[in-house]
Amino acid sequence: MAVGIGFIWFAILVVLALIVLSMAIKIVPEYQRLVVFRLGRALPKESGPGVVFLIPIVDKPVWVDLREQFLEIPAQTCITRDNAPISIDFLIYWKVVEPGSSVIHVANFAGASMGIATTTLRAVIGDIILDDVLARRDHINQVLRGKLDEVTARWGVKVTTVEIREITPPTAVQDAMNRQMSAERSRRALVTEADGKKQAAITIAEGDKQAAILKAEGLRQATILTAEGDRQAAVLRAEGFSLALDRIYQVAQTVDAKTLSLQYLEALKALGNSPATKFIFPLEFANFLKPLTDYAAKAMGGKEGA
Repeated sequence: MAVGIGFIWFAILVVLALIVLSMAIKIVPEYQRLVVFRLGRALPKESGPGVVFLIPIVDKPVWVDLREQFLEIPAQTCITRDNAPISIDFLIYWKVVEPGSSVIHVANFAGASMGIATTTLRAVIGDIILDDVLARRDHINQVLRGKLDEVTARWGVKVTTVEIREITPPTAVQDAMNRQMSAERSRRALVTEADGKKQAAITIAEGDKQAAILKAEGLRQATILTAEGDRQAAVLRAEGFSLALDRIYQVAQTVDAKTLSLQYLEALKALGNSPATKFIFPLEFANFLKPLTDYAAKAMGGKEGA
């Protein structure tokens, strides 16, 4: 009986030791930290990562996650500067940079951040007209992130990114935007078509111009070549005529007066066969025939003496 009671007490002591050890030894991962409150007062430095030893019952640990997290802000109705109601929902990405401040200075960071985000969003959208809200989404993201970061800095939390997920304007505004988009696309189509026709006309005119230039250049070259050919032909004809005159002159030096007279008689014979009734002879023609006539007169005189 005494052995059984001793075993029970031993088991109880082992369980209590295990409980004390579990309370005294904590293994902190790399992405977490422990903010330790000793008798209600926070220690000046957070603990971790690795093995952390605590005083059971005296120390109270609070786990803080250092990983980046996000808050999904549901759709909020905001009024733009030109009094247009729009619905906006967005995401907030944040991470803890000071674990002690995130535990001591704020009780519910998610709820506090959501409230600040909605009020900040309405303030930012209220200073922007509808067209800028739809076109300058990145600017709105930067402004929201800056304003939220200013508030959450005292909580030891860093707002890394704010992303607007959807902006829903009123139905009437959407219809007007669709009509405007259709008109803009029609305008761009007409401008593109006009530019195409203009470029085509310019290309055709440029082609005609180049063709005319090439044609004129070809005609000029042809004219130059023709003129050069005519010049060379005229030179050759003149040289041939000159050579012919030289040859005639050389032959004429060897011909006596009687031979020339006989040639003139042949010419007279040819003229006699012509149907013309009038002939014009130069004065020198009689001088050329004089030797022949003298020879004929001598011949005739000899016959009479005989």
